[in-house]
Amino acid sequence: MSASGGAKAIVAALAANLAIAVAKFVAFLFSGSSSMLAESVHSFADSGNQFLLLLGGKKAQREATPQHPFGYGRERYIYAFLVSIVLFSVGGMFAVYEGYEKISHPHDLEHWYWPVGVLVFAIIAEGFSFRTAIKESNALRGKLSWGQFIKRAKAPELPVVLLEDFGALIGLVLALGGVGLTLATGDAVWDGIGTLCIGILLIAIAIVLALETKSLLLGEAAGADEVAKIEKAVVDGETVTGLIHMRTLHLGPEELLVAAKISVQHDDTAAEVARAIDDAEARIRAAVPIARVIYLEPDIYSEAEAAKGSDPEARPGGPTPSPEH
Repeated sequence: MSASGGAKAIVAALAANLAIAVAKFVAFLFSGSSSMLAESVHSFADSGNQFLLLLGGKKAQREATPQHPFGYGRERYIYAFLVSIVLFSVGGMFAVYEGYEKISHPHDLEHWYWPVGVLVFAIIAEGFSFRTAIKESNALRGKLSWGQFIKRAKAPELPVVLLEDFGALIGLVLALGGVGLTLATGDAVWDGIGTLCIGILLIAIAIVLALETKSLLLGEAAGADEVAKIEKAVVDGETVTGLIHMRTLHLGPEELLVAAKISVQHDDTAAEVARAIDDAEARIRAAVPIARVIYLEPDIYSEAEAAKGSDPEARPGGPTPSPEH
């Protein structure tokens, strides 16, 4: 996995979640707190999620084969989607069930200092993990807001870790609130309410992750900045006189496919066109290094023919088909 895949953030989250999961489960055994049980399952599920992200990054590094000529870069998207399923089913649904059971059949907390102590420790550990994820993300985020970064990121690992850690911190606060209200009021229903809120939070985060990774799995075009760089690089004003239309597609987080129809002079020789295509490919790769697979089709642009069809300036993802020349 490349550095941009957020391997450091994943390892930090994995270490924190394993330590927290064990501590929470011990607290549950001593106190009987359903919030602690839900939170321990949540942390174990998060640990499994980090293993899935690391596994996806490893599998994505395999070389292309005749059966998979564009490589395995999308493995990372598949495993990120599996993370959202695990978070929804194991983390969210289990917590909702536990919260419902505790509200229906409340029982007193025992040894309250165990869950309180573990929750304080967990907040510190998760805060460290979240800080690492933020630091890694800031290196790539630029001027984007956090919402825009999560929506536009092509590497799924950092958005997954960010949302998991954010959800974990909010969940810990909810668990601490449930335990605290139970101790203050003597009513164990509050512990169940805290657990139920944790489950709803995890389900909401899982749905957001599923929607974002689904979009990546379906195939997303290059970002607007990258498209602009490619458009500028492809035209030299001499042999390649214009860009008729272009499509881009992410084969993986760090691998981009570029397919374009370019305009050449009507009296250029085949050798001149071939050389112009090679030069254009070199300029594209220099401008956007992740453009690994490039297909350029030469054509003679005709304004009269373009006027008969759809917009020749249609950009990637546009609703209209390419014009015929």
